[in-house]
Amino acid sequence: MNSGTTRREMMKQSLALAGVMGVPGWALPALAQDEAPVPFTDVPENFGQPNPASSIRIYDVRNIDGPYTPADAFYTIQHFDKPVIDPSGFSLGVSGLVDRPAQLSLDDLRAMDSIEIDAGYECSGNSRRLIQGLASNGRWTGVPLRAVLDLVGVKPAAREAVFFGADKGPERVDFRGTPHEVDQPFARSLSLADGMASGPLLAYALNGAPLTLEQGSPLRLLVPGWYGVSNVKWLSHIRLQSERFVGKWQARWYRTLWSEEIGGETVWHETEVSRLRVKSVIARVTRVGGRHEVLGFVLHDGTPLRGVQVKVDDGAWQAATLDPSTNGQYSWKLFRFTWTGAAPGEHTLVSRVTDVNGNVQPTSDELSAIKQTGLEDNSQFPRTVMVA
Repeated sequence: MNSGTTRREMMKQSLALAGVMGVPGWALPALAQDEAPVPFTDVPENFGQPNPASSIRIYDVRNIDGPYTPADAFYTIQHFDKPVIDPSGFSLGVSGLVDRPAQLSLDDLRAMDSIEIDAGYECSGNSRRLIQGLASNGRWTGVPLRAVLDLVGVKPAAREAVFFGADKGPERVDFRGTPHEVDQPFARSLSLADGMASGPLLAYALNGAPLTLEQGSPLRLLVPGWYGVSNVKWLSHIRLQSERFVGKWQARWYRTLWSEEIGGETVWHETEVSRLRVKSVIARVTRVGGRHEVLGFVLHDGTPLRGVQVKVDDGAWQAATLDPSTNGQYSWKLFRFTWTGAAPGEHTLVSRVTDVNGNVQPTSDELSAIKQTGLEDNSQFPRTVMVA
């Protein structure tokens, strides 16, 4: 790729080539010249406008125009500050139950064999209230976590890897009614088995460019197929330990209550937020001549998909077409559905996805019957549109 060719131009070229090679029925989902957007009636008028008072950036999914979310539009959220770190003076500490504790500069990491991973994820608090705007997809470049752990040597007693960010703030711990408050960094952990898997990445680039401040410059953890909270930004230290990590954002926040039937009784289990639950979202509807095109995306934990379906009003479920260009294991998957014969007026459209293990995206009522707390909401998201 020469310096005058952008990644988006490359994607357009590759998709055009795919069409020549016989991939049916798909084109880059940017608005074509003869397409006109159909307005949603479930989106507030001011949705998507920047809010200087907020540290959260919501991605307006109506703007999806290809597999990758631009870095300056990628959703972002954090609990503390956004630390500004000079890449030239940065070092990643690795300590605890390792044979060779290390301080690795960004140059040290870049000198190691790098890989690229396409991965999409969402905040575990993403919801229909936010029009599912805490979700994005990108191409990440970095060093496999496993390679760094192999470099330092993990002792047999190690059971968990804890990842500390440079962002920090006051955290309160109550012990028998006595509060203790100290500044602590944001931190999350992975079991050693999950950390040594092939997916986790120490990423220093997004979409071919160094990470932005909002995306955790100069280094962050990426855990493909997991919710955003696990992807620690501004990564500064990794500690290997034998005991369970019980920091606030691991043990006391980001928890979900799930139920199951055991011996005829409903038993509730508290679990920590981790792997993505399969989910589809309708993001845009356009009119093209006498038909309408419905565009959406799927988020999942890397399990292959069986298919996506779309239902209009009280009609039957109909198959949608998955975009063959978003075929990385952990990438979000774009889908399209051609809607014909739409009468003027308001209509309700909803999608559902099924993976190869038979997991079907539930309705809101189905999910609320087995889950409490608002996190990990992968329920179907009915959209309402007005056809002129």
